[in-house]
Amino acid sequence: MISESTIKRIKEIIPEERLLWDEPMSRHTSFRIGGPAALLLQVNTEAELADVLTVLDTEESEYILVGNGSNLLVSDEGYPGIVLKLGGDFDTISQDEDDDCLVYVGAARLMSGVSSYLTERGLAGFEFASGIPGSIGGAAFMNAGAYGGEMKDIVESVRAMMVSKPFSPLILRNEDMEFGYRSSRAQVGDIIILSVTMRLKRGDRTEIAARVSELAAKRNDKQPVNYPSAGSTFKRPVGGFAAALIEEAGLKGYRVGGACVSEKHAGFVINEGGARCDDVLAVMRHVRATVYEKSGIMLEPEVRFVNCSL
Repeated sequence: MISESTIKRIKEIIPEERLLWDEPMSRHTSFRIGGPAALLLQVNTEAELADVLTVLDTEESEYILVGNGSNLLVSDEGYPGIVLKLGGDFDTISQDEDDDCLVYVGAARLMSGVSSYLTERGLAGFEFASGIPGSIGGAAFMNAGAYGGEMKDIVESVRAMMVSKPFSPLILRNEDMEFGYRSSRAQVGDIIILSVTMRLKRGDRTEIAARVSELAAKRNDKQPVNYPSAGSTFKRPVGGFAAALIEEAGLKGYRVGGACVSEKHAGFVINEGGARCDDVLAVMRHVRATVYEKSGIMLEPEVRFVNCSL
């Protein structure tokens, strides 16, 4: 329940057209799953974000920040608090005036758009990320990676905002971000990523475009891209691959309701139609238990949970 005081103060900061009440989170996740958020609001500037965080802090209001929702599983009951999404000034991209290999990207900018921008300008190094269905802020948060590359390889620095008083911005260098496998300093939860500065390399536009197309073809051939999912469901265990362990356990096609382990790629739990959060959780629990029983390896989820858990 959001207090009347919180609502009144939020309305003084964010215009009504950017306030969505009882908004289905299924519209904001790549899984296409999730009940209503009590309030979802779009924040367009750093000043707005600082003001909103001030309200949420003083009112002790529950909130979460979501990007493109490409790795989220949201409860069927939804989320009782406030969901923040970045837009406006956070959805920009530009090159440095003196060094055109430095590119500034707002946290809300989608990876697909970043890829197109860089390819057009003959900047190489981002090709591995071109098909990742998320925002640049989310990619930095997760240290997203594919085909031998990770965000840590190209991130020069991150501009972020503290989520505690005085809600001021700060610059975190690559080493400050403490990038690890699908992890970063941002996951501690005390900062919000505002923008990412990336260092790319000059390359041939035709060759970059060809590499992007090649990786897209691989992704389309091997992954169930025609079904809603949150990408890889489990993290890669040390010394192995989650998909191989799941397949060896005979779990391809295992389903509960509308959720199932993809027949095409065992590393994906997909929404074949009408899947609920509880369906996905049931599939994940069975997969973890079966793989552990057969291999002794406990798979860790790569999916992040909102108002639900394994």
